[in-house]
Amino acid sequence: MIVLKTARELKMMREAGRISAKALQLVGEAVEPGVSTYDLDKVAYDYIKSQGATPGFLNYSGFPASACISINNEVIHGIPSKRRIVHAGDIVSVDLGAVFEGYNGDNAATFAAGDVSPEAERLMAVTEESLYEGIKMAQVGGRIGDIGAAIQGYVQARGYSVVRQFVGHGVGASLHEAPEVPNYGHSGHGVRLMAGMTLAIEPMINQKGPEVITRPDGWTVVTADGGLSAHFEHSVAITGDGPVILTRP
Repeated sequence: MIVLKTARELKMMREAGRISAKALQLVGEAVEPGVSTYDLDKVAYDYIKSQGATPGFLNYSGFPASACISINNEVIHGIPSKRRIVHAGDIVSVDLGAVFEGYNGDNAATFAAGDVSPEAERLMAVTEESLYEGIKMAQVGGRIGDIGAAIQGYVQARGYSVVRQFVGHGVGASLHEAPEVPNYGHSGHGVRLMAGMTLAIEPMINQKGPEVITRPDGWTVVTADGGLSAHFEHSVAITGDGPVILTRP
């Protein structure tokens, strides 16, 4: 069931989004060669708790940390660890959220650890740009397929591929709500977009092929061919005045 948010609910989601966005910004600033993913996760946890909020990912379906931290060919759901050290030239995808007054924020970004290759820089840039191409299509009266088609068209025209096994989603009182928001599709197809819908739009884009596999830990998703992957996400409200990004610092 798709839940349309009231003005009060959107206010709570704006605050959850603000906290989530600031936490993501702080983690991004801490990404550097030599840091452990455990230490990055602690940055997120400490800030979210300092704001009177709760890390939305911690213990969600058994996930053991506040942030998913994925490096290079890891697409999503990397588990932070004291043994997992960031190296110069790595790209580090961070996905996290905060719960405030019962409502979720959810956002992600990929950060460079020092100087990275031109190809890694381009992949990150195109993935982030594709997110905003998708957000532009989150308009009252449009369709879910408009968002996915915009993302897919943008990245494929630049030689990259879209992960299909994992998609965006509605977000609100639950971290994952209806509807699913694929990063691929056809314009004019899918669920009709209405004011009050809140969506987590999150392109996961691969340098090479779209296929992914899940490691034996049951969480970490990696590219099947070993190519790099990047991930960017915002929580977005659909309004009569156009899409509003809720996850801004």
